[in-house]
Amino acid sequence: MNPFWSQLARDLSPYVPGEQPRVANLVKLNTNESPFGPSPLALAAMRDAANESQRLYPDPEATELRTALAAHHGVKTQQVFVGNGSDEVIAHAFAALLKQDRPLLYPDVTYSFYPVWAQLFGIAAETVPLDENMRVRVADYRRPAGSIVIANPNAPTGIALPPAEIAQLLRDHPDIPVLIDEAYVDFGGESAIPLIADHPNLLVVQTMSKSRALAGLRVGYAIGDVGLIEALRRVKDSFNSYPLGRAAQAGATASVLDDDYFRVSRARVIAGRDAMTTALERLGFDILPSAANFVFARHPRLDGQQLAAALRERAVLVRHFNKPRIAAYLRITVGTEADTQRLVEAAKDILGN
Repeated sequence: MNPFWSQLARDLSPYVPGEQPRVANLVKLNTNESPFGPSPLALAAMRDAANESQRLYPDPEATELRTALAAHHGVKTQQVFVGNGSDEVIAHAFAALLKQDRPLLYPDVTYSFYPVWAQLFGIAAETVPLDENMRVRVADYRRPAGSIVIANPNAPTGIALPPAEIAQLLRDHPDIPVLIDEAYVDFGGESAIPLIADHPNLLVVQTMSKSRALAGLRVGYAIGDVGLIEALRRVKDSFNSYPLGRAAQAGATASVLDDDYFRVSRARVIAGRDAMTTALERLGFDILPSAANFVFARHPRLDGQQLAAALRERAVLVRHFNKPRIAAYLRITVGTEADTQRLVEAAKDILGN
């Protein structure tokens, strides 16, 4: 270990992102990227932004993008905060809102960046177990807490809570910040954004990496009460006051405005998820009910880690988490029809079907 590291750097257990290999003819179903391209209007806007204006700093407030997002979600521009992907936005929220005197609560099976941020920002945290069906049970959060973060739909399970359950969670905890991470909500969940009007402690975070197919652009955003957004701005302006470049703001704004393309692309992903689920269930896989752009699947005859390795040998890459309760499962991103066919054929070969 390098002697110049701080104690914080020594103690950290960093998040491990999904692998991004460069392998010919690989079916890449491990990082929940969209199988389809971004809006053509977004691509055109980014090309148009590649001009002499790049010598100038971008709008630090990303006003045009925030205005477009506010109109799309039916809120005020002052209620929208943007950043470099939802990961940065949530990290700012950990520092600005979720670090309280009492512990932060989140599910025991969830997005594995949450414990990393808790460690990074020195936040005491406690996990709340999912039930036997891998679902978040809101009643289990009725305990002393300083803040709560829940991914909805959850990751990596893909299971969504209905808005009524989120509303109950907020009624149970009116005096602490509650963050709902909606990275996958467009694929079958229902957003908690309408609840913000009656709950000033609610912050909802979304990303343009999944349903907008802009993972390479790094744009995420939060919507909440003006007071919560101001806290995020204070942290952002103490860290990086120009988080989104000119091309990112232009492309993201055009994507938000191209609602027709968004709806068609999203519908194609949902149809692909349904087709993948049906095909895998015919091979004997157990699959949790997904409202995301991936499925969480296991096979009763095969070890999860061994199955992931066997698929990789056949040039099909999926995500395996070697963690308690979920080591038997694979998280499999919805791809194109051709990707699904390759996945199914590889699974048949492994199973001897």
